[in-house]
Amino acid sequence: MSEGSISRRAVLKQTFCFSASLLAGRSLAAAETPPAPGASHFLMIGDWGWNGDLQGQSAVARAMARHVGDAGWKPEALFLLGDNFYGPFKGGTDCPRWKTQFSDMYPKSVFPGPCHAILGNHDYDDEPVAKLAAELGYAKAHPGTRWNMPAKWYRLELTQGGKPLASVLMLDSNYHNSVASLTPKEKSEQLSWLKAELEKPRTAPWLVVMGHHPLYSRGKHGDNPEITADWDELFRKHKVHFYFAGHDHDLQHLEFEKHPTSFVISGGGGAHVRQPEEDGRGPFAEGVHGFTHLEITPQRFVVRHLDANRKVLHAFAKLPDCSWSPLS
Repeated sequence: MSEGSISRRAVLKQTFCFSASLLAGRSLAAAETPPAPGASHFLMIGDWGWNGDLQGQSAVARAMARHVGDAGWKPEALFLLGDNFYGPFKGGTDCPRWKTQFSDMYPKSVFPGPCHAILGNHDYDDEPVAKLAAELGYAKAHPGTRWNMPAKWYRLELTQGGKPLASVLMLDSNYHNSVASLTPKEKSEQLSWLKAELEKPRTAPWLVVMGHHPLYSRGKHGDNPEITADWDELFRKHKVHFYFAGHDHDLQHLEFEKHPTSFVISGGGGAHVRQPEEDGRGPFAEGVHGFTHLEITPQRFVVRHLDANRKVLHAFAKLPDCSWSPLS
């Protein structure tokens, strides 16, 4: 990593624009931030497919279902931010865990839309078969499934009323893992693809990028200098509104002075949670099982973090000009 990249990272930490204590202890009720009429709704979880005790995953899934039921709308899609299945995955595309931890856990009757997934480091594990191949091949093996992972990286175009709403770039952030990761050739190909996609004329009011690993995090794994070196300047140049990630088993929202991108972590979907560090960055970080609700109109993008009891822990709104404000 270059000296310039290291300096940029240090500056980002030093120029954090809101103290982590700004919203500390604030409890946000859903009634305080009612959904906008005509908004599109999406739910998001990361690090959800825990192997073993499913209490955490089940609690979050129940909370998501009750949240949807009480609100009276159906989410247009689920975003699955990686670490979709931890541990052994015997049977590949026919593994029983597809039923117990995906189709039954998030039933079509409640979540009828597609489930857009990306790969986490645990999805590269080969115990005892290649989960990677199973996840990439599941939709072909089971036509009609809601599972959507057409490639390691891909683009989504979200619409509202037939008009462009958000361009979403789904990335593979697995640069270095203990088992396997992107090859150097794949890393180069994805980066070239990302640059080309960001250069395309923008037709939607929102530009969003998702990957499993955070660029910046107060969690156990901390900042990721390698993907930051490749992606951060691109996010700045093209004014990416959001980068959503998982990997750290918590819920976070980080903002940096003069940076157009809001960095959001939703890693509380089922794996054991960890408390983030108090490093002065924020405005929000909490180690808790939970999920994220995205409410989108062309004029406003609202992000809400909720826990497994459906309590809104943190919420903020962003405008197309990249300005943002907490909701209270």
